[in-house]
Amino acid sequence: MPPLAVFDLDGTLVDSAPDIHAALDRLMARLGRPGFTRAEVTRMIGDGVRVLVQRATAARGLAFEESALAAFTADYTAHAAAETRPFPGIPAALAALATAGWRFALCTNKPVAATEALLAALRLPARFAAIGGGDSFPTRKPDPAHLLATIAAAGATPAQAVMIGDHRNDVAAARGAGLPAIFAAWGYGLPEMAEGAAAIAATPAALPSLLGEFRQL
Repeated sequence: MPPLAVFDLDGTLVDSAPDIHAALDRLMARLGRPGFTRAEVTRMIGDGVRVLVQRATAARGLAFEESALAAFTADYTAHAAAETRPFPGIPAALAALATAGWRFALCTNKPVAATEALLAALRLPARFAAIGGGDSFPTRKPDPAHLLATIAAAGATPAQAVMIGDHRNDVAAARGAGLPAIFAAWGYGLPEMAEGAAAIAATPAALPSLLGEFRQL
């Protein structure tokens, strides 16, 4: 069975901060609060949409309400690909990995409907043997069960897989699942989030050689 590269989405494969930022600002406008800076938004990303909205409302002195979550989710899903694009170097890295025999899966805390809408708009879904969204299984990252379920859905085992992500949740999930993690240093995560990663990729161009090393282990 070919090896499996399991990617995080936001901050790893795609720069989705512009559309998340715009949707949060629209939510705040409806709630009568000011919007956010881009740095504020990137620090909120990584733990799923519920936590994102909880953080956003708390930052503006508002109590969290399910109606705010529903409004944000519907709005963001409808506009998820307005400005979001793959990070520079990602298409080339994926092509090189595919040529080298790697299969791909996606393990993200983003809801699966928004994930699939975004992938379809970016014409990426055919690359993934499995998509594990934040609501696909009973658990989500950093719980390793989320990652393990995604790997199983792709028809692989942890021994065949490597996790690539920009957040501590990606590293923690991989360690808990017993597979190596490559930290995507070009993403939204702070440098300290790489603690425990098996390797750090400065750019997407570094992925083929790094993953090649794990394939030989």
